[in-house]
Amino acid sequence: MSGGVDSSVAAGLLIEQGHDVVGATLKLWGGVSDSGCCSVADVDDARRVAQTLGIDHHVFNYTDEFERYVVAPFVEGHAQGQSPNPCIECNRHIKFDLLFDRARRLGFDVVATGHHAQVVERNAQHFLVRGADDQKDQSYVLGYLTEAQLSTLLLPIGAMNKSEVRQHAERLGLRTWDKPDSQDVCFIEASKGREVFLRQRMALTPAVIVDRSSGEELGRTESAELMTVGQRRGVLPDRNGERRFVSRVDLANHRVEVGRLEDILIDAIALDASSLTFSHADLVDGTQVLAQWSAHGTPQLATLRHTDRWWLDLLAPARPVAASQSVVFYRVNDPAIVEGAAIVAPS
Repeated sequence: MSGGVDSSVAAGLLIEQGHDVVGATLKLWGGVSDSGCCSVADVDDARRVAQTLGIDHHVFNYTDEFERYVVAPFVEGHAQGQSPNPCIECNRHIKFDLLFDRARRLGFDVVATGHHAQVVERNAQHFLVRGADDQKDQSYVLGYLTEAQLSTLLLPIGAMNKSEVRQHAERLGLRTWDKPDSQDVCFIEASKGREVFLRQRMALTPAVIVDRSSGEELGRTESAELMTVGQRRGVLPDRNGERRFVSRVDLANHRVEVGRLEDILIDAIALDASSLTFSHADLVDGTQVLAQWSAHGTPQLATLRHTDRWWLDLLAPARPVAASQSVVFYRVNDPAIVEGAAIVAPS
């Protein structure tokens, strides 16, 4: 129970279905937070909801593990010019690893969350499926779940849209019924942003911004680590007004390269072999998938290839993808079903 409306309703619905429910909130961040699921106010909201529902509520402290598996890699990734996704790492290492293990040791049958996704059982196998609300679907951030995890996971609100969730919360008398959704990285103060957070933990790199094709110097940045491969926002257009995108962040040489979209498109994505995770049977060289590499991106047809390393060959050229982002694979003949996921490797 994060203190938001989704997990609050998930708990309420499970009680109505006759389950014996205990609420658990994870204390993850020991620093200052004004947003997300790490603030003191969110923990208090979760506790109050549990009181309203008449269930026991526990707070589990994972601050050391959160620092080790989520915050430190977030900082280290930026120090290498990469763009880690902390929400995915939190799911991989904390919520669906440490919490699952703790639930098993405490004797619970399943873990339930308020994610907008679904678990569907077919022929004794459990599949992660997109949530019914396209605007809120969170299957992307759960793409690393395996059969063992899916078989003991309940996602009670996955078949609802957001307005239905809020209606249930109001019906149940929950204080979170009109609480706004969390939008930001939970351990970064929204009022200060990523740059302030990173400067407290590392020295940021000044760099020149250069046109990839002409070599023309276009400007400077005092924090190259904040520029993400593929981004357009904040990048000046060329003389003809055409948009430019970041194509390369070279911290060692204090250089950020940008270019017009047609000049920087890629046709393959390198994958970190150690991160490859498949929900069920391994996908082999030559398997076609629908690949998605942002939370609400459009899936694109691609083929998994293995030469000296794993690659994702794209059917159509795409904007470059930053290293340490995640690619989630959906089934070609059933696009709602997740097949697996991998982290993007430096190319």
